[in-house]
Amino acid sequence: MAHGRIHSREFKLDVVRQVASGEKRPAQICREHGIAESLLLRWRKEYDARGEAAFGAGEDSGSRSQERRVAELERLCGQLALENAALKRGVRLSRSRSNTR
Repeated sequence: MAHGRIHSREFKLDVVRQVASGEKRPAQICREHGIAESLLLRWRKEYDARGEAAFGAGEDSGSRSQERRVAELERLCGQLALENAALKRGVRLSRSRSNTR
């Protein structure tokens, strides 16, 4: 089984609907799609709790959170690059001053 695959919201809904309707058994779904039963169970629990709204807002807020984190890290990298450049200039100036003495 592949780890780290990302399944679309539509795929998850389709799979849990097939199980909920009795169209297919969980083991059959897992075999056909190569997913772990524990993953299907997690999806079914979310579907039972949230119905057709499942697999939506929580994932979106997670991706927004990741985007904010990436933006913060990019800002930090930029700040560190500026500080690094300033320190290098300081070292060069210090060396040139000590060579002129």
